[in-house]
This record gives sequence, structure tokens and C-alpha cells, in this order.
Amino acid sequence: MATVLDPLVIALLLAAALMHATWNALLKSDRGDRLATFGVIMAMGTLQGAILVPFLPMVDPAAWKWAACSVAVHLLYYVFLLKAYAYGDLSHAYPIARGSGPLLVALFSGRLLDEALRVQDVMGVILLSAGLIALALPERSGRSDAAVSPDARRRHRLTTLFALLTGVTIALYIIADGLGVRAAGPTLEHKISYIAWLNLLEGPWLLFFAIWRRPRAVVGYLRTNWHRGVAGGLVAHGGYGIAIWALSQGPMAHVAALRETSVLFGALMGALLLGESFGRRRVAAAGVIVAGLVLMNAPRLF
Repeated sequence: MATVLDPLVIALLLAAALMHATWNALLKSDRGDRLATFGVIMAMGTLQGAILVPFLPMVDPAAWKWAACSVAVHLLYYVFLLKAYAYGDLSHAYPIARGSGPLLVALFSGRLLDEALRVQDVMGVILLSAGLIALALPERSGRSDAAVSPDARRRHRLTTLFALLTGVTIALYIIADGLGVRAAGPTLEHKISYIAWLNLLEGPWLLFFAIWRRPRAVVGYLRTNWHRGVAGGLVAHGGYGIAIWALSQGPMAHVAALRETSVLFGALMGALLLGESFGRRRVAAAGVIVAGLVLMNAPRLF
């Protein structure tokens, strides 16, 4: 397997990152029931998978254990992410979760999967993860530590804990899906079949949870706002499908790092479309991200 990604794979992964930022922006802008919308986004994967699997070859048996592992880890991912958002702000939890994921993938894939990472690859992942976190962290409020209440400090610690746990699950499901898609079979059709089966098995649970928690409110909301979840689902599962396929084309650390540039796209969307401030710190963070990506995808330098 190549030690760097093909330019076409890089381009597709950047498109997938843009798609990830798009559906997250759609979800964030939802002023109704975000849990219900998120549930529909994920359930769209089940519908897409059900449409595709009859026309695709069955994946090799060795891939099923990784698909089951991925589904289980994704369920933990939902729990930890919702917990992080329950205790703290999106701007606190999201950058820690998305920024720690690529770094953990680099550590796990290098040690457990024996994927040969160059020194510049490790440096690139560190730069990219640091840039992602710096890009999305909120500005300091100017309040002294003494002005922060004990309850606020406790919530801050819990948000950080659950965000880090979310990052761990991101790393684990990327590795599981990387191993699964590689074991699925030799052809592109086998790899698409793995993606379709994964979407089919993983998709409905969050929507079931939302309906179980508050059935009347969710059903009533979905009658008038289902289109947001459908649009988000088409984009989300298309983007993750590209990412899973890319995991069979090169080092997992490279794929994970490129996919998390969605944070950069999200910040750009906020600045260009929503009038949010980009600022000097974000310009510097974007430069660090670009430097990390160049290091990871350049010919060997040392």
C-alpha cells in the first residue's frame, strides 16, 4: 500500500471534508429539534444502504467483525458526543473531539497495524491536530479564574472529558472501518458493499432513541422539518462513504487527518456565509493546518 495518498484520493477526501462541514452547519443552524434532525440524517444511511445492497456482491466474511465493531463504537460516539454537548458548548467540545481523532489514529495505526509513518507524517499530524483545535476554540472571555463558579469549572472538565472520549471513538471507528473495507473484497464493488451494509446497520438507532425519548414532539417536528434531515443525510453518508473507501487506498493517519479539515471548511463557511469573524488567530491556525497537510503528502524530506 502506498505511503502517501494519490492526488485524486486527496481531492475526494477534501470534498468529503467539505460535505462533513456542510451537514454539520445544517444541523447547527437547526432551531427546532436537533436530536430528531440528527436521527433522520443517520437514518438516511439505512435507506441508502437498503437500496444499494441488493445490487452489490456480499462482502467477505472477515469484514463482518469490523463492521460490527464500527457500529458498536459509533453508538458510543453518539453517547459521548451528546454528553459533551450537554455539559458544554459546541465550540469547546467539537475542536477537541475532531482535533484529537487524527492524532490518535496516527498513534494506533502505527503501533497496532504496523503502518509505516515517516517522521514528517507524525509532525504533520501533530501540526494539523493543533491547528484544528486552535481554529475552533472560542476567544477568551476575559474573566479571571476566580470569577468562574465551581459548577462552571466542573462542567468544563466534564465537557473536556467527553470530548476526548469522543475523539477516542472517532479514532477507533476509523481504524475499524479501515480494516473492514480492506477485508471486504478485492473489487470496488466489494468496498461499496461494505459501506452500504455499514450504513444499513448503523443508521436507525439515533432516530429510534429520539422517538423513544419524546415520541410526540419528534414525530410532530419531523412532519414539517424532515427535509433538513434528508438533505443532511445525503451529504453526510456520501462524504463518509468517500472516507471509508479512501481508508483502503493509503495510510489511515493520512485519511483521518484530511477528513478532519472539515473544521477548516466549517470556519470558512461561518466567515463567508454567516458573517462570523475569522481573525488573526484563525488565519494562523489555517496556516498551521496547511503546513501539516503539506508535510504529510510531500515526498520524503528527511
